[in-house]
Amino acid sequence: MDWTHITLTVDAQDLDAACDIALMAGANGIYAEDYRHLEEETFEITHCSLIDEALLAKDRSKGIVHLYLPPDENPAQTAAFLAARFDECGIGCETAVGTCCDADWENNWKAYFKPLAVGEKLLVCPVWEEPGDAQGRKVLLIEPGNAFGTGTHETTAQCLKSLERLVFPGAKVLDIGCGSGILSLASLLLGAGSVLAVDLSADAVETAKHNAALNGFSPPAFSAVKGNLAESVEGTFDIVAANIAADPVIALCADIGGLLKASGTFIAAGIISHRKADVLHALNENGLEAAQINEQSDWLCFECRLKPEVK
Repeated sequence: MDWTHITLTVDAQDLDAACDIALMAGANGIYAEDYRHLEEETFEITHCSLIDEALLAKDRSKGIVHLYLPPDENPAQTAAFLAARFDECGIGCETAVGTCCDADWENNWKAYFKPLAVGEKLLVCPVWEEPGDAQGRKVLLIEPGNAFGTGTHETTAQCLKSLERLVFPGAKVLDIGCGSGILSLASLLLGAGSVLAVDLSADAVETAKHNAALNGFSPPAFSAVKGNLAESVEGTFDIVAANIAADPVIALCADIGGLLKASGTFIAAGIISHRKADVLHALNENGLEAAQINEQSDWLCFECRLKPEVK
């Protein structure tokens, strides 16, 4: 049976109060769209920053509350209640009323995630979409969950492009802060011999394992473990990738010398441009140098090597 779907659009600063009011009106189902801190919150949750362009283009000055009423509730009565409460609180609100079925409510968010061509060799595709003609690209299947996107946010796209150039057949790769496992799986599709993925979140580790299975990878080619930065890692690697943020990258620099092979590369991303000097200082203090720095829209991706005297 159809449910009633009420959307309440308010100024972003009033969103928390609007949610409280909406919960009083219909606790059976509610969610809010808040894009003020989209990039930062996505990174904190998933350690992965691919976000659909449609989300990045959303109006950051507005918030939207979605309220769902079961078929046996009176939408007119609920709408009147909401209008009165918003008026009492001095909250301006645009209200729209429609219908949706239960399945629509559960799956509407998937409409934002579409196949995405990245660089020259990869096509990132959510599992519920058909990749179509991949035009010779390697198809990376991903089941991101509702917090992970498949758009063009610069940090993960930069890492994927670096991996395209740096991964060679048989390479041994370490993915620190793996999130959904997208960098790990891209490395394997590009020819890496083995990948070890590490994340502080047990949920992320399980998600990465699930996505590896979707793409046909299992131990020993792909392994994932729970751990903080490099604490659970042994051995040396041809490529160490860390798409995390400036502060954890800086903390990780002290361990990189023991993780990289002499000719290896450390890919560090998720770094906003105003932290460039801090990261360069940490690299230098730990025997590393930035062989290349890629920049796009204030986001930096460092490709680093051991200094000659350290090798």
